[in-house]
Amino acid sequence: MPDGGTGRPGSGRPGDARFTAREAVALLADDFHELVSPTAEYAPDGPLSWQGYDDSRARAAARTGEQESVVCGTATVGGTEGVGGDNGVGGTRCVLISFEFGFLGGSLGERTGDRLEAAYTYAREQRLPVVSLIATGGSRMQEGMRALAQLQRVAWQSVLTREARLPQLAVLRDPTTGGGWATLGAGADVILALPGAQVGFAGARVRPQDADPYAYTAEAQLEGGAIDAVVAPDRLRAEVALWLELLTTVDPATERVAPPPPHALAATPLPRTGWDAVQQARAPERPRAQAYLDAYFTRRAAISGDRCGGADPGMVCGFGKHDGRTVAYAAQCGTATRPAGFRTAARLVRLAGRLRIPVLTLVDTPGAANDAEAERAAAGAAIADLFAAVAASPVPITSLVIGEGGSGGALALAAPDNTWATPDSYFSVIAPELAAAILKRPGDEIRSTADQLRLRPQDLAELGVVRGIVEQEPEQTR
Repeated sequence: MPDGGTGRPGSGRPGDARFTAREAVALLADDFHELVSPTAEYAPDGPLSWQGYDDSRARAAARTGEQESVVCGTATVGGTEGVGGDNGVGGTRCVLISFEFGFLGGSLGERTGDRLEAAYTYAREQRLPVVSLIATGGSRMQEGMRALAQLQRVAWQSVLTREARLPQLAVLRDPTTGGGWATLGAGADVILALPGAQVGFAGARVRPQDADPYAYTAEAQLEGGAIDAVVAPDRLRAEVALWLELLTTVDPATERVAPPPPHALAATPLPRTGWDAVQQARAPERPRAQAYLDAYFTRRAAISGDRCGGADPGMVCGFGKHDGRTVAYAAQCGTATRPAGFRTAARLVRLAGRLRIPVLTLVDTPGAANDAEAERAAAGAAIADLFAAVAASPVPITSLVIGEGGSGGALALAAPDNTWATPDSYFSVIAPELAAAILKRPGDEIRSTADQLRLRPQDLAELGVVRGIVEQEPEQTR
């Protein structure tokens, strides 16, 4: 919680994470229109009659030019000045919430709660996404538990906005700590942070003396799966514009239409034997997930992390544009998928379902990670979570097996009744080597075991496991 101090005013310098509220707004938009602030009667010196509290507020107002620690309004982000000049007509209108750290440490009190509730309500009434530019030390101690209770109020507004299927983005400035991080920040759908921003539940004055300072930075939170990206100030407008475009341009007429599977990228013939299929899928020159995503999407933005302390670079997830339509994606990159990867994919599938955005998944893994660390990270529960997310998805999911389809770690990402395969892939209940070991067969029977498993793409189609085998795009075959 903040100590009621003023904090350092923003300098507005590029690379400085501590901007004022209005400097932060100017990073995103030029047409900010402030909402009318709610009016109410407040007790002198606040609900606790904290001596000198009103004087502290008056000094903060004189110093910052603001009447409270948060400024709320509407703005249009993007348009011709957005991402490559291709961010929709006129950009995306949104509700902007920007904290003023110079006003009592950006702390949340009753007046702050009033403003935040009004901003969220306006967003729902106007069907607008919410972007929060956060810089706060937490709850305002001069208002005691009445201030702390504002966190429940903010959480409820966020829930209502989530139920209204409106996206919420957060930009973490310096510092983002305490309840502001644990509600507006960590509760957002997409979380970006400025480089070097202090981010953590514990503020600088309440941490253990021997705590590692790096653990409380935006960069550490990215590594730990708590945020999606660290973005430089001069790139922030373009990034937020792209995210708003991707998450809001959803056509109700096509939300129930499954995205088409990607074309095969390699001129690979169908395998003659089961072992040939395994060898083709394991070939180092085979196209991987990044190549398929590059070919499928004109532009895209990635989410990162499972929000539970982990990130898996072997599972890439996000949203992109395909034929002018937003499609979510979760793609395995050929490595053993870790629990954080399964949880990140489940997070992606659920977010896409809530926003009514169809999903594409790319299956390519030898299987789920099976080391002791994976077990300690609850691998089974993570896989179960992804199975459940896919099964319960209210939007169509299309899956393409592009390489190895190793057992349940691959199947968890595959769409029931809408999975396809490339010619250089296989899908199996278990890897042939492991099957032979379990059956106590000698090594020279691994190849025949692969045939028995019927794991080739053409076998999968005949068995009804996949709908079909995708081919190269016609232009590629000429």
